[in-house]
Formats: sequence, structure tokens, C-alpha cells
Amino acid sequence: MAVADERSTAATATPAPIADPAPLGLAAFALTTFLLSAKNADWTRGTDAWLGYAFAYGGLCQLLAGMWEFRNRNVFGATAFSTYGGFWIGLGLYVQFVAGHAKSPAEVGNDLGWILLAFAIFNTYMLLWSTQMNTAVFGVFLTLELTEIILFLGNFSSSSGTVKLGGYVGVLTALVAWYASAAGVVNGMGGGLALPVGGPLLRPRR
Repeated sequence: MAVADERSTAATATPAPIADPAPLGLAAFALTTFLLSAKNADWTRGTDAWLGYAFAYGGLCQLLAGMWEFRNRNVFGATAFSTYGGFWIGLGLYVQFVAGHAKSPAEVGNDLGWILLAFAIFNTYMLLWSTQMNTAVFGVFLTLELTEIILFLGNFSSSSGTVKLGGYVGVLTALVAWYASAAGVVNGMGGGLALPVGGPLLRPRR
């Protein structure tokens, strides 16, 4: 009887929560976005510094954050981090193995335009649902939405000026994501310091 009770208790026990993975996911997204956006803004004078970090930080670390959000039963965070982790890995693979086979820069621009358009569609409904999160998270998705729209328009039209503008807005996106990450870290520490993140624009249903 006791053994059966122990098995029943073990089967129904709720797993202990893990540390909030959102600050890691936001930091990984922010840094990789910053590096690529600096290149799009024509600030950098090197090669593709963002590429390695698209695989290791924006890709792998953000994907891991998404998996841990599944463990925490956070469907919004799990979907967002896993998708954008996959975005960075996929973009890195495209640049590394596919873009070099294009016959012209216009073909690469067309490919990137379609990729960014597809992610802008995804980001649109995530932006809508982020209104039920805090204001800082909403700010990340709002600035990211603008970045993706400007960049897919710039790539489709082969407009370097529009892509450069997308780079500027992308830097802003990175800064907002870094702030949300920093707030998640310090607020999660439970010490005397705290950063405001604002409340949800729309109250989630109960």
C-alpha cells in the first residue's frame, strides 16, 4: 500500500520550476540583432561578425531558452524564443551555404525579403499577444515588427537606404530587448534594485 502511494505521489507531483530563462533569451536575441543591425546600418567595417553569434548565441542559446520556457509552461516565451532561435540558425545557414550560389545580389535580396516577410507575419500575431505581457516585452515586438517590415521592403526593392534605415531600427530593437533582459535579471534576483517593465496593455483573461 505504501509503495503504491509513493508511486501515485511521484506521478502527480508538479516539477519544481526552474530559473526564468527569458532574460537569457532576450539577451541572446539583443546581441545578435545588434551585430547584424550595425552591419545593415553600414557602421561596421569588417566581415560578418554577427554570423558566428547567430549560431551560438542568438541561435543555440535562444533555442535553449525556448525549450526551458516549455518546461516552465510558458507558451508565449517558448514559442517566441524557439522561433527566433531557429530564425538565427536558419539565417546563418542561408548566408553560409546558400547565398554564395546566387547569380546576383538581387537574388539574395529577394530571398531575404521573403524570409523577413515570413517572420514579420509570425511576429504580427506575437505582437498582438504581447499586449498581454508587460510593456517592455511589447516594446521588443513592436520595434522588431518595424525592423522586419522595413528590411523586407528594402531587400525586395534593392534599396540600400531602406536597408540602412532597417539597421537603425534594428539597433533600437536590440536596445529595448537588452533593457527587458536586464530588468528580468535584476528583478528576478529579489534584491533591493528593480527596473520597471510596465503592466500589460490588455489584461489576460482569467
